[in-house]
Amino acid sequence: MKKLSQLEPVKVFEYFEEISGIPRGSGDTKRISDYCVEFAKNRRLEYHQDGLNNIIIIKEASKGYDNVPPVIIQGHLDMVCEKKPGSTHDFSKDGLELVMDGDFVSAKDTTLGADDGIAIAYALALLDDEEISHPRLEVIFSVDEETGMDGAHGLDMTPIKGKRLLNIDSEEENILLTSCAGGLKGHCCLPVEYVEETRVKYQVSISGLIGGHSGTEIDKCRANSNKLMGRLLHYIDSELCFGIISLAGGQKDNAIPRETSAELFIDESDTEIFEEIIAEFDDILRNEYKTADPGIRVACKNMGLQTGRMLSPRSREIVIFMIMNAPNGIQSMSADIPGLVETSLNMGVLKLEESDLRMIFAVRSSIRSAKEALSSQLKYLTEFLGGEYTISGDYPGWEFKKDSEFRKLMVDIYRKQYGAEPQIQAIHAGLECGILCSKKEDLDIVSAGPDIFDIHTTEERLSISSVQRFWDYLLEILKAGV
Repeated sequence: MKKLSQLEPVKVFEYFEEISGIPRGSGDTKRISDYCVEFAKNRRLEYHQDGLNNIIIIKEASKGYDNVPPVIIQGHLDMVCEKKPGSTHDFSKDGLELVMDGDFVSAKDTTLGADDGIAIAYALALLDDEEISHPRLEVIFSVDEETGMDGAHGLDMTPIKGKRLLNIDSEEENILLTSCAGGLKGHCCLPVEYVEETRVKYQVSISGLIGGHSGTEIDKCRANSNKLMGRLLHYIDSELCFGIISLAGGQKDNAIPRETSAELFIDESDTEIFEEIIAEFDDILRNEYKTADPGIRVACKNMGLQTGRMLSPRSREIVIFMIMNAPNGIQSMSADIPGLVETSLNMGVLKLEESDLRMIFAVRSSIRSAKEALSSQLKYLTEFLGGEYTISGDYPGWEFKKDSEFRKLMVDIYRKQYGAEPQIQAIHAGLECGILCSKKEDLDIVSAGPDIFDIHTTEERLSISSVQRFWDYLLEILKAGV
């Protein structure tokens, strides 16, 4: 039974529910891409699907709008796949279980994927409605935005004639975004060696963190569980000798990690003091993050005397040094735009493997040279410790366009609909707008969307009333033409 069938706008929520039933994590977009192809075929719409699974769907102008410039609607097909500890949800085959609570739609124990499923739903609803007044609609659905914007990088924009582009990948209804940071993914790989030992094994965890988007919520002072694990290991190291068996934390470079675990070897004679250290560190973090991350917890479990591999003393030293000294979080604030983070990075993924320690960082900056300098800092630190550093998913920033006719139109319509002024802002998160601008000259872009809260987390929720208001706003933008 459809759970959202009574919500308005009907078509938007109908499509949102349909696509929520299709697995579409980053790198797994073939099914949702083919769904869009079938949608276009069934309505005899022009479409273009490439080998990456990007889709362009075109609908010609409605009567009376033939001479109005086309409008490009753009969003991405993939979603961040996060689930609560203990959840059995399989993102490769299971659809999302939608939940309604008051004004909000969420998903049971997982991310909702309203980032950016709501853009898909809006666009499909527009393409499916024959009563809407609109110019030529050119809908772009890109893929793998959440893992490096690979779809946008590979997109062929030859079929696109329009210059005005509405990117529906923003999460605050009263804000129109007009520029964004550039970014890249930094991969650090440090070789490690192991030795065989017999000691008391402990499972250690740092959990209960809020997490969030590593761009838009990097300024919330929330804890990074990977970074804190490095601090904990250093804290233990100052008190007693121990071994590191395993380390793992975070799943995505662009999500602030909420939980990191480790397995440690402790001498039998040190177990009591070790547990005291863990309790002390728990108290320290609870105090430090009582406002920003009140649910933070540090815990350990004694697994008994065991024989197994642990890092050699030298490898242990290198691993702790790297995690402790690698930069993380806000590096600088903008001197031009009050309150805007200019440069930051997020230690998103930490994993100790058979022969190396792997770390993945999301590096962002509004200034290209600052982004490159921060990446070079990671490279220098990694190589100094004998490791290898590589980058992927490097994307440009989106520069502010001073004389934007499209922005002026959207501001005017916003005033009329809401009786208030929208906020014109830049964003520290990465959007595909910069890549699209580099592919087609003179694009006039605004990014907007309905209210979505706690994206990239299992608490993600979409405001039902905001979806309706933004739909009305979208229809007025298309109707206005000019």
